[in-house]
Amino acid sequence: EFIFAGLVGAILWNLMTWLVGLPSSSSHALFGGLVGAGIVGAGVEGVNFGAVVAKVLVPALISPIVAGVAVKLIYFIVRKLDEKYVETGFRHGQTITACLVALSHGTNDAQKTMGIITLTLIAVGLQPSGSGPQLWVIAVCGLAIALGTYMGGWRVIRTLGKGLTEIATPQGFAAEASSATTILVSSHLGFALSTTQVCSGSIIGSGLGKKGGTIDWKVAARMLIAWLVTFPAAGVIGAAACAVAKINVWG
Repeated sequence: EFIFAGLVGAILWNLMTWLVGLPSSSSHALFGGLVGAGIVGAGVEGVNFGAVVAKVLVPALISPIVAGVAVKLIYFIVRKLDEKYVETGFRHGQTITACLVALSHGTNDAQKTMGIITLTLIAVGLQPSGSGPQLWVIAVCGLAIALGTYMGGWRVIRTLGKGLTEIATPQGFAAEASSATTILVSSHLGFALSTTQVCSGSIIGSGLGKKGGTIDWKVAARMLIAWLVTFPAAGVIGAAACAVAKINVWG
């Protein structure tokens, strides 16, 4: 019931931010919901706050900055190339980088869901402690994240694609390449970062990296507020759900 309560907190917060078109972090909502439920269910000592800080909060602060700097570096490298050549070359390259972003998203976000299902199986004694995810868990999570991508709609896409800054093809390539690299490296190191934050940081970096580029700081400020609020808000909802679950069988 602790895990279920944490998921309730994450899902409700994700749905609320999706409805208003804010690309908040589903990863932070998941961790926040689980931490909130864990505190109510097992006490403060039941949460490894050292791991939360090192594996979740620190990468959340660093990853958008790294991605933004990488974008500026790419722009610096190609600054003297012919603009028409750059536009054509990056248009083809963006097909590859877009696929790499999708791949990197699965290596990080899908792993979190696999971890939750594996945690549940271990908690109820259906799987030995310390073992990895079963094949059917991997397949189900892969199918779910692909289906969610297909069903997502245009709300968040519009915010990232046009809400922050107008993205030209070279900017799109640079943002995608830096995002995919950052996420893949973090996945290899075991950091459960927010792919939303990384991509948003890359897009802001692409706007700042292009001469004459502008950023809609009002949209960026709304996203920043959503990032800051997500972890505690999902935690509060997860804690409330866990408190209700502990009341009686109906809970």
